[in-house]
Amino acid sequence: MSEKQGHFQRAITLFDAVMIVTGSMIGSGIFIVSTGIARLVGSAGWMLVVWLVTGIITLAGAVSYGELSSMFPRVGGQYVYLREAYNKLVAFLYGWTLFLVIQTGVIAAVAVAFARFTGVLIPWFSETNVLLKAGSFTFTTVQLLAIGLLVFLTFINSRGVRSGKLIANVFGSTKLVALALLILCGITFGINSEAVSQNFQNVWQAMSFNAAGQGVPLTTGALVTAIGLAMTGSLFSSDSWNNIGFSGDEIVKPERTIVLSMALGTAIVTALYILINVVYLLVLPLQGDPNATDVLGRGIMYAANERVGTAAAESILGAPGAYVMAVLIMISTFSADNSILMSGARAYYAMARDGVFFSGMGRLNKAGVPSVALWAQCAWACGLCLSGSYGELLNYVMFSVILFYVITIIGIFILRRTRPEAPRPYRAFGYPLVPLLYVVLASAFCFILLTDPENSKFAQRGLLLVALGVPVYFLFGKRLASSPPATPEQ
Repeated sequence: MSEKQGHFQRAITLFDAVMIVTGSMIGSGIFIVSTGIARLVGSAGWMLVVWLVTGIITLAGAVSYGELSSMFPRVGGQYVYLREAYNKLVAFLYGWTLFLVIQTGVIAAVAVAFARFTGVLIPWFSETNVLLKAGSFTFTTVQLLAIGLLVFLTFINSRGVRSGKLIANVFGSTKLVALALLILCGITFGINSEAVSQNFQNVWQAMSFNAAGQGVPLTTGALVTAIGLAMTGSLFSSDSWNNIGFSGDEIVKPERTIVLSMALGTAIVTALYILINVVYLLVLPLQGDPNATDVLGRGIMYAANERVGTAAAESILGAPGAYVMAVLIMISTFSADNSILMSGARAYYAMARDGVFFSGMGRLNKAGVPSVALWAQCAWACGLCLSGSYGELLNYVMFSVILFYVITIIGIFILRRTRPEAPRPYRAFGYPLVPLLYVVLASAFCFILLTDPENSKFAQRGLLLVALGVPVYFLFGKRLASSPPATPEQ
């Protein structure tokens, strides 16, 4: 490094890491996706099963993944694990997809969610308030605020890891407390006896409902498929638990801290997600009428704009509930974007240091952070905000996200065989059964997406997006592709 460059600072403690994990995971999804899940499976019992299975998969992934993070506790996280278990090409394909849409797409989507809910408090921020229109392109006040948020958070994080972790700690802890209070309020004085009776009378009666409110019973095979499709939303809401691994060189005692923070963070989020869905079922009827004008009439399935969290808050707190939920989601999305934005740049830094990505991203500024990678990530995410295509892109890559998790967990088995003597400060919990459980369940999810007639196009396009990285890899990485990967000691 040149003398003008800084160096990574080990400033992230266990508490910081847990806040980053929970902050990355909890965005706006938990307040929205349950409507789609309810329509797909049609009953309270199966809706909770979707979230429970999602939690099991996520926890199994986290406690297995921890073995890799303890072996290679360096900046780059999953990119490094894939490089060490396989080769640079496999690692690059992950990093390429991460930059193109996984990380930046989530950052853009969460920023737009922040801006939309800000509009509840400040109506000027609205997708109907167009500032510029040129042909089919429109630039709204929502996009303006989303881009402003990304620029602000990138600036804060470019000033050092301590600035980023301060936001993660303050807003992350506030978010957890607010969620816990919402759950407590719902259970304490928000229970609707009529909704409870309706939701739990036929708790296992699986049905699929369309947008018009018409339902059909599900056979056993159709139910399995429906659960798999419903998990697209719940898995997306539970994703980003691995982000803390990207910051390995900035974490105090990373061999211990990364795995503990992932296990604790995913456990906390899983518990909160299941409890908040229980609250939804206690205060709102599951089934409803899409043409109804009040929150109880529309129910969980047809909550206005799929904002089931807002509907539940209104049911518990009355009209002010919408504003309370808007503030909670603003805090939640602000914290999530900060944590995801802070983590992703470290992966691009590792790729650049390997010579397979833009070299400028492999430099640290005086504050010891990869500022070029941060600003490049910001620029692309802002472009996705402008294009409006990020939602579609996320659908394309959800298959790829889980697929790369599966490939990474399989890497544990490969490294046990190829590097049996390598130091492993932490060994995967329940090996080989727990890692194998993750591989089987996550692979089943991928198989369902790949074979379902209506959703297979997204999986296929996700694979195409990954495949496009192959020629890009050889353009960027040909000169260093033949060099051996760095060892953990380097």
